[in-house]
Amino acid sequence: MLQRALLVCAAAALPRAAAFSAGGRRVAGGARALGAAAEPVVDLADEPLMRIGHGFDIHRMSSLEQAGQPVVIGGVTIPCDLGVEAHSDGDVIYHSVVDAILGALTLPDIGQLFPDNDPQWKGCDSSAFMKEAFRRMDERGYRIGNVDVTLILQAPKVKDFKPAMKENIVDLLQTTPGRVNVKARTHEMVDSVGESRALSCHVVAILEKKM
Repeated sequence: MLQRALLVCAAAALPRAAAFSAGGRRVAGGARALGAAAEPVVDLADEPLMRIGHGFDIHRMSSLEQAGQPVVIGGVTIPCDLGVEAHSDGDVIYHSVVDAILGALTLPDIGQLFPDNDPQWKGCDSSAFMKEAFRRMDERGYRIGNVDVTLILQAPKVKDFKPAMKENIVDLLQTTPGRVNVKARTHEMVDSVGESRALSCHVVAILEKKM
């Protein structure tokens, strides 16, 4: 697996969630502006036992030379002559998982937390985004109920790489294999995905309250 330069994306640079008061409500003024939005004020006493989120991502693909970086999916570098055009590493699975978690927590989306015009995220290993999503989920008192991934691409073929993708997700979200599923399908040669000019991903995530 290609070693990604995670150190470039220093953990200290990641946005931090606001503190909570002893009464369980987010401290007034603690909602930090993220892009054009701010994190919502949360009453921990009113948190539901289960939350559901959906994430979607799509990236253009081109020749490896034109893209300037390889195809990385679920933390796995896929050997092929294609590359992904993106500001970060363009990992559609990780980006979709992050947005599903953020959506379930009613937080700003990945594009607001990690803007694609911010130089610090250029070429960044998207595992940094996964770690931040997990931190926010954990601080809110939730854990993964299950994550269901549907990867959609015509090429490259990923059947042999799905177990490694699943293992990476399990590790980053500190959960168990029985709570993560990775599926992949083609787009039947329809539109940009079917013509191997793009790849996309849908993720549904259930978060359950830690007891």
